[in-house]
Amino acid sequence: MAEEAIYNELELSINEQWDEICNQLKMEFGATAFDSWLKPLSISSFDDGVMNICAPTTFMKNWVIAHYSDRIHRIWERKNPAIKQVNFIVQNLSSGTTNNIDNSLIKRVPSTPTSQSLYSFSNVANTYNESESYFGSKLNTAYTFDNFVVGKTNEFAYAAARKVAESRNISFNPLFLYSGVGLGKTHLMHAIAQHIKQNDPSRTVVYISAEQFLYKFVNALRYKDTDAFKEQFRSVDVLMIDDVQFLANKTKTQDEFFYTFTSLIESGKQIILSADKSPNDLDGIESRLKSRLNSGLVADIMPTDFDLRLGILHKKAEQLGITLPENVAVFLAQKITASTRELEGSLKRIAAHCMLLSGHEITLDMTQDVLKDMLRSIDRKTTIDEIQKKVAEYFNISVKEMQSSRRARNVARPRQIAMYLAKQLTSRSLPEIGRKFDRDHTTVMHAVRKVEELIIEDTSMSESIEALRHLLEN
Repeated sequence: MAEEAIYNELELSINEQWDEICNQLKMEFGATAFDSWLKPLSISSFDDGVMNICAPTTFMKNWVIAHYSDRIHRIWERKNPAIKQVNFIVQNLSSGTTNNIDNSLIKRVPSTPTSQSLYSFSNVANTYNESESYFGSKLNTAYTFDNFVVGKTNEFAYAAARKVAESRNISFNPLFLYSGVGLGKTHLMHAIAQHIKQNDPSRTVVYISAEQFLYKFVNALRYKDTDAFKEQFRSVDVLMIDDVQFLANKTKTQDEFFYTFTSLIESGKQIILSADKSPNDLDGIESRLKSRLNSGLVADIMPTDFDLRLGILHKKAEQLGITLPENVAVFLAQKITASTRELEGSLKRIAAHCMLLSGHEITLDMTQDVLKDMLRSIDRKTTIDEIQKKVAEYFNISVKEMQSSRRARNVARPRQIAMYLAKQLTSRSLPEIGRKFDRDHTTVMHAVRKVEELIIEDTSMSESIEALRHLLEN
């Protein structure tokens, strides 16, 4: 019992010292270097003045010895004069080693490495990708292929993403997805990563934002860890980088990304990228990198159409366990068109309102009341004057012609479309809309009904309406 008490006291003391040392190392070398190389270390044993520190792989052990061992040794000596030597050994993390000393190891574990085999750096990535704390970003488990609502505007990008996720045989490399904000490209990126990890766990998949890639590279330069940075990113099987536009005008980072890109492609590894624009339209990106980005398959996700928004609403309502009346779904699908995030957010607000006020059914009046701030914001962004201007430009006529009494089809149809959009995108009354076109409210009513019929019957009309919505709301 006395011996066990001594061991417990030693364990507490050494671990407290190690925690303090880790805090100091983090301050000296920075969070990125610390998380990459020092945080994974753990205390193994302390015997006759010799401290044994475990690394999960031989590669990491050798790197720590080369770059950090002297500093760690000096700090330990100051912290605890009883420590005369610090050894770095390899011990597989599956053995259960943690930052706490195992009492059974004190004065019993040999201060020699438990493994001398050289691990590839991909093993390091695999080890820490499981916890998402070492390499790459966390994945949103809600972003799966099953939860992605497919429609005419995103079906090509969805099919391409699914193909890459399900096949080891690379059909196109890189896969480059692009769209505006909130249209689903990040959802597809997460879905690809999760599908591969679940169905082919032997492959090292790393998903990271371009902003994080930049941050890691800058810190690698700062702490002279560029070799380790290269090893990290060039040893994976699937590299996924989101929001590539953040690399604009970052010349050195673009250079490193280009060489990483080339290395992975030549090694037969898969690269998947996303951005808010097509490669050719990315400002501040070097020509040779644009050429690389264009060398595989480029798939765009277009703004959602009415049918897709309606499908998303019904799918999300099912997931939230609420009954969504069709007239409310239609209203939301017509009104909230900028992004699927706003659409989903509006539905969650309605669901929360019903949950908090149990027994309240979802109605159109309740929906308009709950979302009044969002709807006001949408209305403020779009005016009848702006609608007239955009529609006139789109159909190559003048606003004066639209407001005139001319009944020629090339003028009458754009006028009807403008009236329809004014009814959908503003809170103005029918008489107010009519006055803007020098018409009465019955003419506006007829125009709205006519355009609603044409949207169902005529695909080109539906596409024109969606294009104009996008122009007006972005």
